[in-house]
Amino acid sequence: MAFNSFLQGLSNVFNTFGSSIFVPLIIFLICLILGVTAKKAIFSGIYAGIGLTGFGWLTSQYIPIIVPAVQNLVKTTGLNLPVVDIGWQATSVIAYATKAGMVFLGIGLLFQIILFLTKFTNLFIPGDLWNNYSYMAWGSLIYVATKNIWLSLALMLIMVLYNVIFIEMNQKRWSTYYGYPNASIPALHICPGTPLAVVGNWLLNKLGAYKIRLRPDALQKRLGIFGDPIMLGLILGILIGFLGHLNNLNLLASWANILIIGISTAAVMAIFPRVANIFASAFMPITEAARKRSAKNVKVGDEFYIGVNDATGYGEPATLISGIILIPVMLLMCAILPGNQTLLLVDLIAIPFIIEPFVAATNGNIFKTVILSTIEFSIGLYICTWTAPLFTQVYSQFAATPLAPGALVTAGMILNKPIIGGLIFMPVLKFGWAAIIALLVLYVPIYILFKKNKVKIQNFMEAQAALDIETEA
Repeated sequence: MAFNSFLQGLSNVFNTFGSSIFVPLIIFLICLILGVTAKKAIFSGIYAGIGLTGFGWLTSQYIPIIVPAVQNLVKTTGLNLPVVDIGWQATSVIAYATKAGMVFLGIGLLFQIILFLTKFTNLFIPGDLWNNYSYMAWGSLIYVATKNIWLSLALMLIMVLYNVIFIEMNQKRWSTYYGYPNASIPALHICPGTPLAVVGNWLLNKLGAYKIRLRPDALQKRLGIFGDPIMLGLILGILIGFLGHLNNLNLLASWANILIIGISTAAVMAIFPRVANIFASAFMPITEAARKRSAKNVKVGDEFYIGVNDATGYGEPATLISGIILIPVMLLMCAILPGNQTLLLVDLIAIPFIIEPFVAATNGNIFKTVILSTIEFSIGLYICTWTAPLFTQVYSQFAATPLAPGALVTAGMILNKPIIGGLIFMPVLKFGWAAIIALLVLYVPIYILFKKNKVKIQNFMEAQAALDIETEA
C-alpha cells in the first residue's frame, strides 16, 4: 500500500509540474555537473522552459482548430470501420491510471536512469518522462490479458532495451536536422520507426528518389512565393479545411473556418522556428561543455544527449507539411487495405509527431517521408486492429463515458508500431516468459553489433541525407 501511495505521489508530481518544469531542472543540473557557470545554467533552464511552453501553446491552440475539420472529413468520406481511434491524449491518461502503468512509473524510471549512469546508453531518456505512457500502454495490454504484473513489467523493460538501439540510431540525425544540439527524442511511439526510415531512405535513394526535390527550401527556390513554408502552410491548411467542409460549403461559417485553418497553419509555420531557436539556445552551454569534455576522454558516438519531447519537431516545415498530406493518404489506406478494421480519427492530427525519424532521415524530403510513413502506418493499422479487443478492455476500466456495447477502440498513433507491436508484444502475448527470454537472448548480439557499428550507421545516415542537398546544389 505504501509503495502504491509513493507511485501515485510520483505520478502526481510529474503530471502537476509537467515537462516545462521538469526538463529545465534537468538541463540546469546537467549544466552544473559539466562545470557551466551558475548564470548560464540558470538561463539554459529558463530558455528550455520558455521553448517547451511555447511549443505547448502552439500545439494546444492549433490542434483544436484543425481537429473538427479532420473529423468532419472522416464523416464525409462515409468510412465505417469498427475500430475507432481515440487518440494519444486519452491513451496517456489511461496508461498512467493502470496498475501496470503505475509500477512502471517507479521501476521504469529507475531503470532508465541506471542505463544512463552506467553508460549503457548515452541519452538521458527521462528527459521526456511524460512519454513513458507508451510503454505503459503496451504493459497494460499484457496485464489485462494475463493478469501477471511481472510479465507486464518484463515486457516494458524489454521494450526500453530495444528502444535504446532505435534512440541512438536516430539521435545524431534528429539533432542535426531539427537543430537541437545534444538533444533527441526517446519516445517509444516514435523511435522504432527509425530502422524503416534508414533502410527505406537508402532504397528510395537507390531508385533516384532524392532527385525529386521536395524539401521546403528547394520548393521555395522553385516555386517562389508559393514555395515559402508560410504560404505552403496557408495553402495546405485551406485545403484540409475545404475537404473538411465538403458537406456544408454553402455556409458562410464554413468558409470562415476554412480560412481560419489556413491562417492557423501558416501561423505555426511562422512562429514555430522562432520558438525552436529559443529552445535550441538552452543547449548551447551544454554543447560547449560537452565538446570540451569529448576532446579529453569521450569517444565519437558516445557524446551524451538529453531526451526531449516530440513537440520540439511538430511545427518544422517539412514535418508539418508531410503530416498534413498524410491525413487524406492514411484515410485512403484505412478504406482500401484488405482486412483492416481500424479507422484513424483523433490521432490523424498527431501524425507530425510520429514521422520525425522519417523527416530527419530523408533530410526533410516530403516525397520520401510520405512514402515511408505510409508504409509504416499501413502495417501499423493491422497492429491496431489485432490489439483492439485488449485495448478496449483497458480503456473500458477507466473511461469517463462507458462505451456502447460491442464498440472497439484503439490508439491510432501509439499502437501502430510494426516492430514493437508485431515483433515484441505479439510474441510475449502468445508465449509469455519464453518470449521474454528469447527476446533477451536475441537482444545481446544485436546490441553489441549495433554499438560496434553505431558511428558507421550514423555516418551512413548523414551521407544518405546529404544526397537531398547535393542534388539541389
